[in-house]
Amino acid sequence: MKQSLSLKLGQQLTMTPQLQQAIRLLQLSTLDLRLEIQQAVEANPMLELVEDDDDDSPAEASSQDDDIPAADSDDFRELAGAGDALAEQMPEELPVDSSWDDVFQATTPTQTGADEDFEGAERNTTEESLQDHLLWQLNLTPMSPRDLAIARAIIDGIDSDGMLIASVEEILSGFPAEYEIEEDEVIAVLKRIQQFDPPGVAARDLRECLLIQLNQLPDDTDWVQEARALVSDHLDQLAAHDLPALVRKTRLEEDEIHAVIHLIRSLNPRPGTAISDGETEYVVPDVLVRRERDKWLVELNPETAPRVRINAQYASMVRRADSGDTNTYLRDNLQEARWFLKSLISRNETLLKVATKIVEHQRGFLEYGEEAMKPLVLHDIAEAVAMHESTISRVTTRKYMHTPRGIFELKYFFSSHVGTSTGGEVSSTAIRALIKKLTAEENPRKPLSDSKITAILKTQKINVARRTVAKYRELLSIPPSNERKRLV
Repeated sequence: MKQSLSLKLGQQLTMTPQLQQAIRLLQLSTLDLRLEIQQAVEANPMLELVEDDDDDSPAEASSQDDDIPAADSDDFRELAGAGDALAEQMPEELPVDSSWDDVFQATTPTQTGADEDFEGAERNTTEESLQDHLLWQLNLTPMSPRDLAIARAIIDGIDSDGMLIASVEEILSGFPAEYEIEEDEVIAVLKRIQQFDPPGVAARDLRECLLIQLNQLPDDTDWVQEARALVSDHLDQLAAHDLPALVRKTRLEEDEIHAVIHLIRSLNPRPGTAISDGETEYVVPDVLVRRERDKWLVELNPETAPRVRINAQYASMVRRADSGDTNTYLRDNLQEARWFLKSLISRNETLLKVATKIVEHQRGFLEYGEEAMKPLVLHDIAEAVAMHESTISRVTTRKYMHTPRGIFELKYFFSSHVGTSTGGEVSSTAIRALIKKLTAEENPRKPLSDSKITAILKTQKINVARRTVAKYRELLSIPPSNERKRLV
């Protein structure tokens, strides 16, 4: 094989550490971004958080690091989406005496002393779980040590819905053999726990849960005796909405059956949900959308990240021609701090660009609701803002938008499409909204089948298959028509 030399011209994109940092910041959620900023401030002495009472005047330091090489920002803008605006607003080598507050506008909410006290009390408040609620009642109930041990084992086997998911045999197997605990003892303790609050707790199935609640009602309650008999003997027919069978077996009139069912519907099949379990998680929106006159305004939430800037005192200590270890350390950290701030700016600008295009495309949703949602894919936004689809995917992941209709993840506004008989396209989100609306307005005695919903959608010139309707209905957690049928 003959060896030869050849010259080849080509282009390639190099993933520098600065580019990697920009991409990583781009895909961080609000909480992760706050943590990233806090870690960067702790690791880099050139960065500092701006407190609310700090003076916002520009840093009083002159640039003495002209010989620090500037990083290539072309690739940075290509991947991070900074665009021409970033090049104008953020030069390659920012002077140290620049006003970093003007460059980086992300701010934190202003807190007063009362607000801090309130938030501190809120953080220290823990919500009571169902197990805690039951143990509190157990401590007030006189029991022998043996029964207390059994009761605690039973409470451990209760799930968040209030149902006992551990069988009596499993509870018995949890005790050593020398305790010689009998099954009757466990049943007896279980009956006592079933009288705890909330009513119906510690039931082993739905029938027992409903009977516990019915048995706790006064005997003079209207239709309570009939309700107990119906739940005890005919729960399967009730679940199947078989009204003729119920009339035949209970020997009650149809209007009497309706009164009994109305009483049963007032019960809670998941009594544990009456007790709060777990802490509430809050979403901080990254983008705020509001309507002003006839225009929709899109802006970044100023409370998503703390304000950060270059420490002017340390930056002024950098000397141009000094190659000592201390000066080199300060110069390196100063350059890293600049790149970090540029990455934050790029993240904010890209997020604002993408959010603005989404609002422009989905203006119908903001004005009329889900039924006006238009089909949208990542490629559409990528073309509109001249970025890669991977960048759009990073920006829209775990980022939230606050609108007059609620808070939505940016991913929510993207959906596939279904063709219409007129050659147009309809968003799958809009179709799901129509299915939800149709089932909500249907006659409960004659619920709409999937085929009927398909026919109704076709009258609206939406071509969708019956299996697609069934899939969307299941995604909405809407049961099939035979289970939606109601007797009252």
